[in-house]
Amino acid sequence: MAFIKDVPYQDAGDELRSIYDSAERRLGYVPNYAKAFSHRPAVYKAWVALVSTIMSGMDARLYELVTVTAAVAQRSTYCALAHGKILLDAHMSEDELQLFLEGDARARLSELETAVVAFADKVTRDAPSVTQADVDRLRQLGLTDGQVLDVVLATAARNFFSRVADGVGAEPDAAFLALPEGIRAASTVGREIEAG
Repeated sequence: MAFIKDVPYQDAGDELRSIYDSAERRLGYVPNYAKAFSHRPAVYKAWVALVSTIMSGMDARLYELVTVTAAVAQRSTYCALAHGKILLDAHMSEDELQLFLEGDARARLSELETAVVAFADKVTRDAPSVTQADVDRLRQLGLTDGQVLDVVLATAARNFFSRVADGVGAEPDAAFLALPEGIRAASTVGREIEAG
């Protein structure tokens, strides 16, 4: 339950109804994060367009690693669960994901992924402390300046979304209770999952 009341479907305008309908078709339910934006559906649609644009320039696995890193760094259970699930479904085994969420070096990240994850964590926790040496390290591992910017954009975009969800008290959806217990425990870095 969020701290602000969401706009119910019957009171929604066309733009919000399309968001609710799309989520219902894709997930089988309307997630709490969509409801959190229900008073400003245009902002939600702009967010979706922004993220789609950022993702178009990034490797899918790297995008998700950056996203989960940013979520964990700012204690966003919702985003850690949602994007951890994407990693689990498409990019990592359960054991690898749990090790990654726990910050264990045995998570089998490449040297580049390890450096990008450390960089995204630093951007989230203390962006003013980023140095030329941090960027040069990513360049040495093969990223272009545009790809470094992509990592920063993905990190900053996640920071925005997570702050909105947590700022209005949107609980992670009960659907996440279906994830393996170890993944749920390692992802629960802030708000608890809503009761099922």
